[in-house]
Amino acid sequence: MSGGFPVDLILFAMVAAFLVLRLRSILGRRTGFERPPAPLEPQAPGEAARTIDTTAEEAAEPRALGGPARRLPAPASPPGQALARIRSVDPSFDPNAFLDGAESAFRMIVTAFAAGDRETLRGLLSPDVFADFTAAIAAREQAGETQRTEVVAMRESAIVEADLRGTYATIGVRFVTDQINITTGPGGVLVAGSEAVTETIDIWTFARDLNAADPTWLLVATRSE
Repeated sequence: MSGGFPVDLILFAMVAAFLVLRLRSILGRRTGFERPPAPLEPQAPGEAARTIDTTAEEAAEPRALGGPARRLPAPASPPGQALARIRSVDPSFDPNAFLDGAESAFRMIVTAFAAGDRETLRGLLSPDVFADFTAAIAAREQAGETQRTEVVAMRESAIVEADLRGTYATIGVRFVTDQINITTGPGGVLVAGSEAVTETIDIWTFARDLNAADPTWLLVATRSE
């Protein structure tokens, strides 16, 4: 209407401002797995973490339909108390945000190892674990073998271990995934694995100095169940 008050323009501006603020709030979150940093030398990998019976854990509902189940330790358990101490040193620490990053890191590391991508691994692994992974890659390359790994589904991620020594924190995560793992030799000859989807259970320990400027949690130990 000529000369009328431009209410529609004001409403559009308000909606646009809301969307911008919402986007910034999402993109601004840092979980500690965003970028490959210079490796942090672990001080006490593996030994500091404490395991609890999974019956003592509090099960969380899947985040979304078809998404992985989440499990956090009971607050009174040793890992639950350790998480509280970690948060007292780093108030920004959030277990669910940590598991978001840990799940992404799991996929990145598994894929990079299969592809022999040393540069990606360098920024996500402690020096000792990086040395082990690169030695395995070199042996595979020397044998003329190729590995293909596909994480078909992330079924569950659970914090099962945690500890804090000074400002050095370690957190163990139990991953239950469906994977396809195939290793072929020269000429495409099958060496190991198959196209069948197999459930795989791994416990990976991540560590970080909470006083460090870099927020990245590095993988310092792995084991399978």
